[in-house]
Amino acid sequence: MSFPLFLRILPVFFFGFVSLVAQNTSSNTETPSANYGKAINDIPNEKTNLNYANGIVVIVEDKIITANDVRSEIAPLIPNLKRKSHNNREFNEKIKQLQDSVVQNLINRILIVKEFYKTQNGVPQSLIANAISGVITTNFGGNRSKYLAYLQSRGISQKDYAEELEETIAYQFMLSKKKKSATAISPAKIKIFYNQNKDRFYQESEVHLRLIQITRSPDDTDDTLKEKAKNIINQLNAGASFADLARLFSQDTRRTKGGDWGWQRNSAIRKEFRDIILLLKKGEHSAPLIILEGAFVLCVEDKKPASVLPLHEVCEQIERTLQQISENQTQKRWFEKLRRNRFVRYF
Repeated sequence: MSFPLFLRILPVFFFGFVSLVAQNTSSNTETPSANYGKAINDIPNEKTNLNYANGIVVIVEDKIITANDVRSEIAPLIPNLKRKSHNNREFNEKIKQLQDSVVQNLINRILIVKEFYKTQNGVPQSLIANAISGVITTNFGGNRSKYLAYLQSRGISQKDYAEELEETIAYQFMLSKKKKSATAISPAKIKIFYNQNKDRFYQESEVHLRLIQITRSPDDTDDTLKEKAKNIINQLNAGASFADLARLFSQDTRRTKGGDWGWQRNSAIRKEFRDIILLLKKGEHSAPLIILEGAFVLCVEDKKPASVLPLHEVCEQIERTLQQISENQTQKRWFEKLRRNRFVRYF
């Protein structure tokens, strides 16, 4: 990937958490993986810490969560986890975090499904049939033979899979219902959050930048580059359009756009460029800048000073944040209540 020369290139380190994403079909059902069995076998036991007695991790009421259940959930996430880990120690720590998260999610899923059957009349068979049709269409290109081969590879019957889908529908229904019960976010709460977290909405100074680049050739010296750039400066001083001259003379990737690089954060701009840009006013252009790569003429189209974004610009963002917090708190209390009233035994 190539970067514009005026940008400062910074090392970026990602300390991401692995999120558990349920892949859904268009009918809101779980998407089966074509590599289900292979993925499970790719995970070594010593990495996932799943050497439980009789392969049992947790008993939830009359349901058993096995080591293979956990391993099958973790399997698709292992490659991404490896990419984000800098060493074996970090990888093992992430595996442990992921494993714990998966176990808790599986427990919650069982408890939520049981709560569904306790409070609802069940899932209509027509809905399950539609879900299966959706899976066959979306995941197997409408080929029922491939769908049956998939079930066979997993060692389950059509009835077993229908029951899986039924539980998935019940689970998603209950989550959606609980999500809707979360507290509505009032304008007063949004304003309080904004006033208490203004640092989140700080926007550093920016510049709308245009430039003309004359790339140094093997025969070019600093003096020859200055002469080429001076010709452009003379035309600018005579009233020529910077954008038109950029289209004629610039040798960078934005030539066809009149040398327009749009809005750039000052902190992201290369120091040699930034020092000049900070001295320019809106609408002004620079004298020729000669560096190793060639000659540059810079133009400041506009400037934005550092500021805190006004409330009306971030209101929707704050509302989404507060809504997510409210939903998470509601869900957490719900999970705790479900566990208090159910039998859960860890091994």
